[in-house]
Amino acid sequence: MTIKKISKDQPDTFEFSAENMLETKKIIKNYPEGKQQSAVMALLYLVQKQNNNWVPLAAMKYIAKILEMPYIKVYEVATFYSMYNLSPVGNYFIQICTTTPCMISGAYKLVEACKEKISTNERELSKNKSCSWMEVECLGACVNGPMIQINNDYFEDLDKEKTIKIIDQILKGEKPKPGSYRGRTNSAPENNRKTLTENKNA
Repeated sequence: MTIKKISKDQPDTFEFSAENMLETKKIIKNYPEGKQQSAVMALLYLVQKQNNNWVPLAAMKYIAKILEMPYIKVYEVATFYSMYNLSPVGNYFIQICTTTPCMISGAYKLVEACKEKISTNERELSKNKSCSWMEVECLGACVNGPMIQINNDYFEDLDKEKTIKIIDQILKGEKPKPGSYRGRTNSAPENNRKTLTENKNA
């Protein structure tokens, strides 16, 4: 289990942008009267999107006031789920799946690429502060492994060299193209189907 690192450098305050405050009201309306606390996970995620990929303590207190719930309950949710970052991770946060299917297809070569190009340690910012990386459990793209998730995008069918090229783009401030890096469409078989190729009812 990875112990989540809480940043020592914290902003004094946090407020949603006008756009995100409207989104907050829409989210809360999805829950019955008196059950607005159920919106806590969605609002934490909204904070993370607005705040450069991480959730500060001030934002947890802010959400607690909006949802009329104890701050400690918001803190418990934020510290329990791995999807919330409690310290800066940069504009690009790279998550490498190292669960068995990805592992046996070469995931640790992707880890090597991140250690060489970004930082030796997980959740440690690159020299230019633009990105960081960490190992995670299954991201649900087992057929297309090894793969990584960068912010909300999936990059699949990778090897070390392709991963290095993606990281180089990020370090230059460029946005790499998500999807398969072997030219597959979604999870389609490579070089066409190998099974159930005949129509017995034809």
